[in-house]
Amino acid sequence: MSYNKNVFKHDSIGPVSFPLPDEPFVAAWENYAAEAGEAGVHEVLKKRLIQFKFPIREGISQSASYQAATRRLGTADGLPEATGLILERPGKLELVLHQTPAGRIPILITRHRKDFVTLVRALTRKNEPAPLPESMGASLVTGYNNWDRIFTYRKRWEAINPENSSEERWQEELGRLIPQKELYQDRFIILSDGPYSAVPAADMGLTEEEWRSASLVIRREHECAHYFTLRLFSSMRNNIMDELIADYMGIVAAAGHYQARWFLRFAGLENYPVYREGGRLQNYRGNPPLSDGAFRVLQALVKSASENLEEFDRKNAARIRGRAGKTAVLAALTRLTLEELASEDAGSFLRRALCHVIDRYGINRGIKAGKGVHKTRAGRSLNRE
Repeated sequence: MSYNKNVFKHDSIGPVSFPLPDEPFVAAWENYAAEAGEAGVHEVLKKRLIQFKFPIREGISQSASYQAATRRLGTADGLPEATGLILERPGKLELVLHQTPAGRIPILITRHRKDFVTLVRALTRKNEPAPLPESMGASLVTGYNNWDRIFTYRKRWEAINPENSSEERWQEELGRLIPQKELYQDRFIILSDGPYSAVPAADMGLTEEEWRSASLVIRREHECAHYFTLRLFSSMRNNIMDELIADYMGIVAAAGHYQARWFLRFAGLENYPVYREGGRLQNYRGNPPLSDGAFRVLQALVKSASENLEEFDRKNAARIRGRAGKTAVLAALTRLTLEELASEDAGSFLRRALCHVIDRYGINRGIKAGKGVHKTRAGRSLNRE
């Protein structure tokens, strides 16, 4: 299968109104945020999210008590291993509901690296001390089974069925609930404000404070872009095209316009054709991974695509900077492949895609696609073989 295949699903999407309505899980997190105003985020989530009941410990996910609590019971009451999730700076944990074109999404923000690692391990690695790359500073959590929502559902069900609310009847109702994942599965983002892609502030020509602030914005909008493509087009992959799209949104939000040199620095291509070991690009070689030769082709494609995107962004800035414009560009980019964006005809591809999404999805029709972009070099086919 080609690494370059576009898997975003557009055919079933008609005119929509942005922002999309919130998904059902947002209401629960809205309650958490309200409670946190009084008790603090950490204290509220200790009561609501089952993983906050357990420490980070090697092998804990294989224990009978952990599996019972997270898979069947939804509670850790009385379990000796449930000693609580330890954060070094629990009082600094923040919870916000951030508006995106795809609806609001909860974001947990910590400005302490060790606490970020702890949260990711708890909420995505089953409380195991799994290693995380230093360049990782954000995580979009999907398919999270929220037992608090299940218990809330049960309370409503029992109130409606007071005479038939035995444990046996509840197990029958739970069986009917399980296929309706929207009623108990959540999506949310975990963010840190460390240097984006582990790039030092000095390399960006910014102060430490400026770069931390910009890094948080880039990460937030990056993950929100993934949320948009997942909700609207049913895809979010570990693929460099997805990363280019998401970083485009983040960089524009942080810098006011797209800067190819930023993205290339993040990817490890700031001295192309020399690739810097440790750059993010190597995280997206695919599975099975691209051969060394194909990886060199990928580097050329990424460099040209990023430069083309910067040129398009610069020439069309006046038309695509508003909320509707940025949403349109985000949707348009999902219609292209990396090879198209890296090609000599990238400008034409982008303009056609932009016009298409404006018409198809009913996005602000005042947006007009601008004229061409400069020609670039890379255009070879990229396959796994």
